[in-house]
Amino acid sequence: METAIARHGSPEANESLIHRGTNQSGMRDHNERLVLSLVRQHGSLAKSDIARMTGLSAQTVSVIMRELEEESLLVRQAPLRGKIGQPSIPMALNPDGAYFIGLKIGRRSAELVLIDFLGHVRSMLQHSYRYPAPRETVEFVTNGMRQMRGELTPAQDKRIAGLGIAMPFELWNWADTAGAPRDVMDEWRHRDIRADIQAQCDFPVYLQNDATSACGAELVFGQAGAARDFVYFYIGAFAGGGIVLNGRLFGGPTGNAGALGSMPVPGPDGKPTQLIDVASIAMLEKALNARGVEASHLWTSPEDWGEIGPELEAWIASASQALAYAIVAASSVIDFEAAVIDGWMPKAVRRRLVDAIVAAIAMIDAEGLKLPAVREGTVGIHARALGGASLPLSERFLIGSTTISRSA
Repeated sequence: METAIARHGSPEANESLIHRGTNQSGMRDHNERLVLSLVRQHGSLAKSDIARMTGLSAQTVSVIMRELEEESLLVRQAPLRGKIGQPSIPMALNPDGAYFIGLKIGRRSAELVLIDFLGHVRSMLQHSYRYPAPRETVEFVTNGMRQMRGELTPAQDKRIAGLGIAMPFELWNWADTAGAPRDVMDEWRHRDIRADIQAQCDFPVYLQNDATSACGAELVFGQAGAARDFVYFYIGAFAGGGIVLNGRLFGGPTGNAGALGSMPVPGPDGKPTQLIDVASIAMLEKALNARGVEASHLWTSPEDWGEIGPELEAWIASASQALAYAIVAASSVIDFEAAVIDGWMPKAVRRRLVDAIVAAIAMIDAEGLKLPAVREGTVGIHARALGGASLPLSERFLIGSTTISRSA
């Protein structure tokens, strides 16, 4: 009997990324996810390619492909004619096959995004604030969804498959760091934001830590290449991250695995502190404010910060040092292939940060460790919102769904 497994036992198996399917009739849902995952990974595939990759019979693959095409999840591409035999017909994902909404609730801004089945952004809204408040956030989502859904045809609207929320867990604990009134932040302790939004939706609503969601966006939409195991850092108002193991987002039993912002690193005085207290953009904002510089553009213009001055140089130096230690420490637990750095910052700043991290790692005693390649993320500033949108996509259409809270 053919089994449903992913082959990860050896480097050769990892590189091949071969997944096995099953011909048992009760596993059609798994096989459909398997086919959609492979087509997403490769762009387009013919039936013969999928049969070879999965070990499924040609008949089983034909049935799956036909049903997915009938459901408008797959579309036919131009035939490929070989030297002999009948031409093969590649199948690709239908951009209009499904739609997903992502909500990012950050310490300084909220984003709402609508993407299609390929992950292309169809609509995006942003709301900046000094600190997040539950009531205003729900109003932003309510108005934003009304606007976004109003731009879709009735047929497209029916294909919205879910909404994913990416937000910091235990947001109320960040009152002092975020500079927010404690009574407002305490409202988050008693509000079930997922339930509040679910009450407005006729599709399921999911919830995940924001930095872990950003990691999921890199996994699903990014150009992670052949890396099956990587540690991911997202540098926003506060630093955080996520972990990918065996090509799947690892959230752990509580969804908080990869809480890299809490990782101990050397502080400015050499004493241990948390990564979040050194590498966060809030630290750059604090330094600018201390010099009397208004720093709201850090949150409102992430694609271009303009000329900042010596505070940026100092922040890159301290943040890169802390991130270097975090990467080396993580590598002592798991031999990651890559360490990916992304964040709410201009690409030029991200590039400088990564270069500084590489230089800082070279100065750390890492004897006995296999260090990962450090590289820039490929999703960019909207990784958390796109990661939110990836939650229903992964849960409903891909293999290896994330560990998330969802609707009952």
